[in-house]
Amino acid sequence: MKQIPYWLDTAPAFPDRSGKDLPDAADVVVIGGGLTGLSTAYHAARKGARVVLVEKDKVGSGASGRNGSMCTQGITIGPAEARKRYGQERARELYDAFREAVDVVEELTHTENIDCDFHRSGRLGAVCKPGHFDGLRAKQRDLADNFGHETVVLSKSELRAELGTDYYHGALLDPLSAGLHVGKFVGGLANAAERAGAEIHERNAATGLTRLPGGGFLVETMNGTIRAQQVMAATDAYTDKSMPWFRKRLINVGSFVIVTEPLGEARAKELIPNGRLLVAHKNVGHYVRLTPDNRLAFGGRARFAPSNPASDVKSGDILKREMTEIFPQLAGVRIDYVWGGMVGFSWDRVPHAGDVNGLYYSMGYCGHGVQMATYMGRAVAEMMDGKPEANPLRGFGFPKVPVPFYNGTPWFLPFGGAYYKAKDKLF
Repeated sequence: MKQIPYWLDTAPAFPDRSGKDLPDAADVVVIGGGLTGLSTAYHAARKGARVVLVEKDKVGSGASGRNGSMCTQGITIGPAEARKRYGQERARELYDAFREAVDVVEELTHTENIDCDFHRSGRLGAVCKPGHFDGLRAKQRDLADNFGHETVVLSKSELRAELGTDYYHGALLDPLSAGLHVGKFVGGLANAAERAGAEIHERNAATGLTRLPGGGFLVETMNGTIRAQQVMAATDAYTDKSMPWFRKRLINVGSFVIVTEPLGEARAKELIPNGRLLVAHKNVGHYVRLTPDNRLAFGGRARFAPSNPASDVKSGDILKREMTEIFPQLAGVRIDYVWGGMVGFSWDRVPHAGDVNGLYYSMGYCGHGVQMATYMGRAVAEMMDGKPEANPLRGFGFPKVPVPFYNGTPWFLPFGGAYYKAKDKLF
């Protein structure tokens, strides 16, 4: 069993971008080599800026290479909550941005010839209790009437044509959500950024940031110092103590994934005949999909603990039990991969982007990072170019986590996890 992300292990080998001399100056320095940073670098370089990206490890080594490889429509808080908070017009604008984000990923795969198995396979948002089914019909009407988004409600009996299990009690099918091979997408986007003129410096962590009196920044890194007119913080859940302002606003939650041995096409189709993406509508849910080589990837929170080798194995054991509870026919299947990663959550469960004292950022994707990180990288490049209206998240602020003396270490997560697991059982 490999303790590395399947998506990175099965992608074409990335070139080594470490050990290069850092230039003295750049128009834009991007800190972080995940999808946010790579997209920002790509789009800013295409506008003619001299862009330098610094990454403390390898591109895609954080959350961008450690997720379920889903590119889905819809917002974390749901349409009704968005309308309640922001009003219908602003909620629609936010929802449209999440929908357009999938289009942006698809467009990049075409314009840059990124072969990453992108496919609009559709997403099933499944409910785990009979009493939750009526909520699907209400959500379907809301999405159609107020957000221009057509979905399909599937009853438990109808769902049997989509899933080889009777575990769920219905689902909402969004036909336009997509799956992809995120490792191939990360690698392709890095190559595209370099073709556009951006420099990528791996294994070169940013260690300090100083605002200069006349404007701009001095960015200290492990391998030297660089002066930048503009800086983008694209570190999300992997933000370290050198940027405490963001750490006070992010709750970093562990998420874990297992991937089975190859099942063969026939067996895979017995589980998910139409290749849908599956997400359970629970407070502590799970996400499921087939890989391009007919394995089953099964992910979820599993344990409210950080990711490390020991924690990942424990979480993998939990996930395998959950997987076989849903798909008993997989009881004897070998698990070939298990890994974990950190997901950045904001307190209000929506992403946040903007600038703080001239430092640009986009973070807190709350599990929607594949498409929103890519989309927001483009938006930040436009913001840096003097177009603040390109930011669909403008005006939301970025609230602190309202826990006394909070500094980025979410010590309270096990208590919160126990509470939400209890809610899933009781309601």
